[in-house]
Amino acid sequence: MTNRCIKVLNLSLIALLLSLAGLAQNIRGRVTDSTGKAVPYASINLVDSVNNRIIGYAVTDAGGAYTLSLPANTPVSKLVIKVMSIGYKTRSRPITDAHLAYDFILSVSANQLQSVEIRNSRPVLRAHGDTLAYKVSAFAGAQDMVIGDVIKKLPGITVSSDGTIYYNNKPVSNVYIDGDNLLDDKYNIATSTIPHGVVEQVQVIQNDQPVKVLRNKVMSDDVALNLTIKKGAKMQLIGQESVGAGLPHHYDVDLNAMMFKDNYKAINYLKGNNTGYDPQQELVAHNLSNHEQLVDNAMPAALLSLGTVNNPALSRSRYLFNQSGLLNLNNLLKFRHDIQIKLNAWYFHDNQRQDYSQVSTIFLPGDTVAYYSTQQKRSRTDLLHTQFTFNINRNRYYLNDALVLDNSQTAYYSNLNTNNATLEQVLHDKPLSFSNEFNLIRSLRSNHIIQAYSYVSHSAEPEYRTIGPDYEPEIFNGNNKYAQLIQRVNVPTWYTTNYLSLKIPANFITQSFKAGFSVQSQKLRSGLDVVQVDDKINQVSDSSMNNLSWTRTKVYAEADYDLPGPVLQANLSLPVSLQQLNYSDNRYALNKQLTRVYYNPLLRIKYQVSPENYLFLSYNYRNQMGTIEDIYQGYILKDYLTLYANSAELIEKRDQKASAGFSYRKSLQMLFASLNISYDHPAANKIASAIITNNLQQQVMLPYPNAAGSWAVSSTASKYFFALKTTFSAGLQWQHTRSVQLQNDQLLSFNTITKTGSLGANIKAGKQVAIDYNATFIQTGSHAAAAASANHINQLQQQASVEYNPLTNVQFRLSGEYYFTRRAGNPDLQYFFADGSVKFKPNKGKTKFELSAVNMLNVKTYKAFYLQANMFTASSYTLPGRIVMLKAMFKI
Repeated sequence: MTNRCIKVLNLSLIALLLSLAGLAQNIRGRVTDSTGKAVPYASINLVDSVNNRIIGYAVTDAGGAYTLSLPANTPVSKLVIKVMSIGYKTRSRPITDAHLAYDFILSVSANQLQSVEIRNSRPVLRAHGDTLAYKVSAFAGAQDMVIGDVIKKLPGITVSSDGTIYYNNKPVSNVYIDGDNLLDDKYNIATSTIPHGVVEQVQVIQNDQPVKVLRNKVMSDDVALNLTIKKGAKMQLIGQESVGAGLPHHYDVDLNAMMFKDNYKAINYLKGNNTGYDPQQELVAHNLSNHEQLVDNAMPAALLSLGTVNNPALSRSRYLFNQSGLLNLNNLLKFRHDIQIKLNAWYFHDNQRQDYSQVSTIFLPGDTVAYYSTQQKRSRTDLLHTQFTFNINRNRYYLNDALVLDNSQTAYYSNLNTNNATLEQVLHDKPLSFSNEFNLIRSLRSNHIIQAYSYVSHSAEPEYRTIGPDYEPEIFNGNNKYAQLIQRVNVPTWYTTNYLSLKIPANFITQSFKAGFSVQSQKLRSGLDVVQVDDKINQVSDSSMNNLSWTRTKVYAEADYDLPGPVLQANLSLPVSLQQLNYSDNRYALNKQLTRVYYNPLLRIKYQVSPENYLFLSYNYRNQMGTIEDIYQGYILKDYLTLYANSAELIEKRDQKASAGFSYRKSLQMLFASLNISYDHPAANKIASAIITNNLQQQVMLPYPNAAGSWAVSSTASKYFFALKTTFSAGLQWQHTRSVQLQNDQLLSFNTITKTGSLGANIKAGKQVAIDYNATFIQTGSHAAAAASANHINQLQQQASVEYNPLTNVQFRLSGEYYFTRRAGNPDLQYFFADGSVKFKPNKGKTKFELSAVNMLNVKTYKAFYLQANMFTASSYTLPGRIVMLKAMFKI
């Protein structure tokens, strides 16, 4: 063989070896779970991301290791490793360098995790990773009507008086119905309407992330509930109707129609009553404060009122005189490709009245001022709300657009006697607003996520109040008699905020970058006029009008870093904003311009100590400008006791908030506990200065540093005992608040300490008897920092009920509430309310009848004490008294 042939052969062999080496190039790595344990027999797929085609395959060995061969002549930048294993969430990772090791940590799948099932003759609770599932039939009682009655009994869950649901002391963000968001955060509609018999399970979803594109990409510590509907109930129209009449002259009507199909869900109903039940409490938006902070559109609440009165610590139905009606429509349609349209609309009408008297005593250094008032109030409210939502929620694409329109008209009337002066008040309040919120999130081929957000709104709230005759003539009319005062105010507002965001997911950390702008334009117009005896109208003074213009422009940017790991979750938010503010009022030669740069970092950490227990920590430092309410210089008579104005300087606020806690859960033992601690330190560059006289309080803002502080510690525990079929619960809370007030040119510092303890038991004594008991003790103490003595109020509230079901068609219920209040120097206050009912269902027919008596002891007055800083208030309320009602109830 010639040398030339040998060279050609050698070159051919070298080329062949290089080619074989290219074909044999391998990727190695190891797959473990969140505890570090190896995951054997996991499927390893090598995917061509361009064609979405599997071009390689391997399986992990007993130690979790794998070797994956790379095909020759294929750019690694187009390849993705996808790891799958039963019981774990699928993980993907693009190949950037063929010489690196690609290790994977798999988190447990909430849908596929091996479940923990608790049995006590039948399953009552299942744990699937982040999800708990309560079997409704195991906790429901014979007299429970709606799913809200059952939710109150579930271990680990508590429900506050306004319907807010807490799981292990953390508020629930949403309640889904078979995974669908029919009601947004207005979930009282579901809990007070859906019959518990159609619900299979109540699921608690921790770390809830409703946007599919963002799952496992950004941190979410929200808790949500999901109501799973029984298969048989999905195929039919559901209705639980009732019509009642009673003495004296009472009525109660509840007509509803519900549907829970996979592609159509609806809760529509008509309610009306004059028994004290307020249907408007079903319309509470439980995430309203979070949404307002996200949108960052500070809107003043109603500026005028007929006078402040504390609501008594009673169930609202105990003291409310009403004639209420609510038409509520909630409909959701689902189409192919995960498209949804939703309509939520309601019309609410109400006539209310309230009779009360109160004495408010303000303790000043060397002086005491008291205000005596008796008021008979009436109101008429008409409220219309319409919201149309279009939603697409896919794994790589999310679109949500919500158009909201609100129109409300309320007229208030009052006969007032204050400090021996008899007055009449009329207030008209007509808020009108609309908004549109657009949110688009899309995942790109590079796995980067882009987001476009836009929010625009307009609102106005004309308020018009008259008061007279001859109210404080020495202040408002040169000590001359007059007919009435007229106070007008309105704050029309245009607002928009818009931003673009880019999220870059990686193996452990998701980086997010956002930039946007917002513009707020407002005008505060007000006038205080006096109507003379001859019907001429004059301004009270030159300083009783406002024509204030306000524009706030903000340009902002934000960097976020999310660690959505299975053991350690964290979010670091670093927002910075450039804000420019212009406001002017020619009447007061006011023309100001401010430019500020604000930096508001936020840190949240959640550490999973074990599969069921976790620690959390958060810190937020927030700078913000004041609002248009802080800078108007013309006096506004906000109520009959408060004449309010401001200096020319704007309030600038700083607020530091920190919280930490521990959530403990033992699903097998159905034991839940939590411990939380929080600190809040707000500070401002202005303070409200009040001049307090025997007839009126005049307030003005002054440029004086004003700081406050609050510490709070709370703990809860809940345990279900299988042998007793009983849930016991307990809670403790301690809160210390320090505040500063400037009154009659004296700077006063106050310390307020509130201690709360609660106990509860829900007992199922066989199939015939059920007992429920709750007790709450509250001690409130307040004293000036330099004073040795303090004001204390001790309160004890107890509620108990007994249900007896001797036959399947006969049910009895007796319940009572006891209220006790003690304050040194005042007689003890003690009240007992008793209610009873009997339900009977004839052997033939579908109608059930209920005869009930509310407030059987006919308690018609209620007194209460309130303590705030150096003001003590004793109030007395008129109650409706005994109500006897006969209801007919049937299902459709």
